Amino acid sequence: MKEYIDLNIELLLSRYPELSTCREDIIKAYYLISDCYSAGGKLLVVGNGGSAADAEHIVGELMKGFKLPRKLDDEYRKALMKVDCELGSVLAENLQEALPAIALDGQIALTTAYMNDCEPLLCFAQQVNGYGKAGDVLFALSTSGNSENVLFAAIVAKAKGMRIVGLTGAKASKLSSLADVCIQVPQTETYMIQELHLPVYHCLCLMLENKFFKKEQGV
Repeated sequence: MKEYIDLNIELLLSRYPELSTCREDIIKAYYLISDCYSAGGKLLVVGNGGSAADAEHIVGELMKGFKLPRKLDDEYRKALMKVDCELGSVLAENLQEALPAIALDGQIALTTAYMNDCEPLLCFAQQVNGYGKAGDVLFALSTSGNSENVLFAAIVAKAKGMRIVGLTGAKASKLSSLADVCIQVPQTETYMIQELHLPVYHCLCLMLENKFFKKEQGV
């Protein structure tokens, strides 16, 4: 497995040499999330604005095939067809294995109800409170590292025994001090930070897919 990590990291750094300062933290983040999935946990992903779009993007890469096909195992395929042969066959052919991940920006009714009825800045914290459990990981994206609603979510995650991966810009921040691992890309301008966030999380998603689904390719 280490060769897949090295291969993806070296490919990332060959394309984005400025991310060489983040190498060790990217690897640490990978292992932290990988251990979470190996133990049956899930990833909660949070961010505002462009980082909310990135949160949705990350979930899309994890919850379905990214580069590799993720065929269901034979036992599950048979179980689906046993329930209903015709419809189960469609499911067995088309469903893909997933790495469970939830983007917290997407719960519109819940978020707006909570913001209206309670405290707007705690809209993400409430979801971490409801979804999160010890052993899960909060993947927190914030270009400044100081977005209050993200910090409230991180505090709840820590109190629940979750681990935290931060993805920020170069400056030290409250999130970088709260996170178990914080990947601080070497930019300080918001859009430039976001331009480096995408290749970082793509690299993480590729390494996770290799870890859990490469065996399907006979490698």
